Amino acid sequence: MNPIRVLLADDHRILREGLRALLDREPGIECVGEAVDGQAALVLARQLQPDVLVSDIAMPGLNGVELIRRLRSEQPQLRLLVLSAHDEERLVLAAMEAGASGYLLKDSAGSELAEAIRSVAAGRIQLAQALVGIFVQQFRHRGQAAAASGSSPLTPREREMVQLFSEGHSTSAIAQRLHLSVKTVATHRENILHKLQISGVAEMTRYALREGLSTL
Repeated sequence: MNPIRVLLADDHRILREGLRALLDREPGIECVGEAVDGQAALVLARQLQPDVLVSDIAMPGLNGVELIRRLRSEQPQLRLLVLSAHDEERLVLAAMEAGASGYLLKDSAGSELAEAIRSVAAGRIQLAQALVGIFVQQFRHRGQAAAASGSSPLTPREREMVQLFSEGHSTSAIAQRLHLSVKTVATHRENILHKLQISGVAEMTRYALREGLSTL
């Protein structure tokens, strides 16, 4: 049987190295790459085609929720497992609704991570025990609210820009990062402000925090 090919995404080098060392000792699991942030994880996932992505939520540039949303659309066969220190209900719900197959906390034992990787690779859902009750209750409420209010008015590109603006990046810096013209980024910014009916970056940052696009 072929090993489960795992890609790690976390902006903390020590943690990545520790996770890789742990997984290298697990039979049937092969760590095929490490990504330093969400954008790098997106590129490596496209190149390496892993079976499971183990990703943090709070990463600069492209957060874990947006990374999951994009990869779920691009690679429906890829299983997405969150490993995060954040246990806030909104982040757990956002990750699972985006398409994650599991959510673990960073204080989990190493054996729990390996078990979760095997579980999601087999097509099952895996949640940290501390999150199960919260998830069941709040997911039901969120689903009812979403049905009543409709989906997010922003496109994936606009959500990415909301995160970058909320992290303090300038229009020109975002343009360079995303390989777009400054005029295009400025147009997106005005469209975002109009769609959200807000007046500036401060309100955009509050929106990003509320929707789990940023954990600043």
